[in-house]
Amino acid sequence: MDGNELKTLLGAQQGELDAVLMYQALANAVREQNDAQTFRRLAAEEGRHAAVFKELTQRTLKPKKTLATLLPILYRLLGRKRLYPIIAKFEYAAVDNYAPVAERFPEVQSVRDDEKRHGDTVKGLLE
Repeated sequence: MDGNELKTLLGAQQGELDAVLMYQALANAVREQNDAQTFRRLAAEEGRHAAVFKELTQRTLKPKKTLATLLPILYRLLGRKRLYPIIAKFEYAAVDNYAPVAERFPEVQSVRDDEKRHGDTVKGLLE
């Protein structure tokens, strides 16, 4: 594994760990029960993704609480109709960000597929 691949994998691992806390915090902040259940499910899936990346990097990282603190505030300020598309956009961005390493590490492809589905799921909460 070269330095660029490791950097991408570590960034992905950190992002997945941070997303676990973010989705858990959102689940506790939202008013809609269906949204809360969805965010809890997404948090669990992001945790599995972090484990995939940990297996590849062989590094233990700690989640950062920034998004978990910020997103519930943004939920109250912006509302779900404006916030959820932003969250979906970040999920879709992960699909592109993981592309370079997915070719070399096939297990990352399933994570990419999940991230696309996560974006669709979050957007679907507004339908």
